[in-house]
Amino acid sequence: MTEPDSTFAHAAGLLGRITEQLGLQLGHVRPYGPRPRKHDEEVSPPMTTPTLVAVGHGSRDPRARATLNRLLGRVRELRPGLDVRLAHIELNAPLLDATLTELAAEGRDAVLVPLLLAPGHHVTHDLPAALAATPALRARVAGPLGAHPLLVEALADRLARAGWTPEDGASRSAGVVLASAGSRDPRSAAEIRGIAALLGERLGGVPVVPAYASAAAPTVPEAVRALAARGRHRVAVASCFTAPGLFAARAAADAPWIASAPLGAHPALARLVLHRYDTSLGRTSPRRELATV
Repeated sequence: MTEPDSTFAHAAGLLGRITEQLGLQLGHVRPYGPRPRKHDEEVSPPMTTPTLVAVGHGSRDPRARATLNRLLGRVRELRPGLDVRLAHIELNAPLLDATLTELAAEGRDAVLVPLLLAPGHHVTHDLPAALAATPALRARVAGPLGAHPLLVEALADRLARAGWTPEDGASRSAGVVLASAGSRDPRSAAEIRGIAALLGERLGGVPVVPAYASAAAPTVPEAVRALAARGRHRVAVASCFTAPGLFAARAAADAPWIASAPLGAHPALARLVLHRYDTSLGRTSPRRELATV
């Protein structure tokens, strides 16, 4: 064999060994398999995770739908990858019936989270009836927002932004009217009284009197007069509404001093929406989502 032939044979053997080793290494690689996840990387919920359908009442006030969309934007930030949709009982699109029909066609499961404060007619009748009318959809109704520390945190913060101070909480002349929509269901009134009691504690023991925009008594002016009869002439109105609308505007107009804005896209309310969703599924909300502001 000539010298060039020997050199060629040596190079060919070396190339063969390199190719063999490369093949062994590539055998451990999954080009289309799952990418290793970093320990601090968010994991998106799988497609089998039920859709969160946040159900608002609906309003002719154009600010209401925009406010709820901002609230759900916060919810999505807290739970990346979760399918979150807004639906309305009436007045605004998308309506609940259409949303449920769409989810059934997609083969999704769902949890309806009422953006309502108490278990009135809408929660106990309208939402279950909507599910019954969509038998192809596997879904459940979560509890209303209700008497929860996160709700009270949002109420207290809205009052502070309106001008309420710790000194007001210690004053013998100050009081608060907790204004909400109202319902004929006695369970609703009990829930609102629970919210009022928690808010009073949060504000340092100041008296908080529930009042209603419709269907129940007392009205906001009646509650203001009741507090005045107790020597509480510096009365604030805490707006216990999820979004702007006719009832919230009326309650604010009846305030003799300050009135807070509706709860809207408050961060604590977004965490409460997820808490109700998780609770309906038998889960516990992550601590970082339940932490107070």
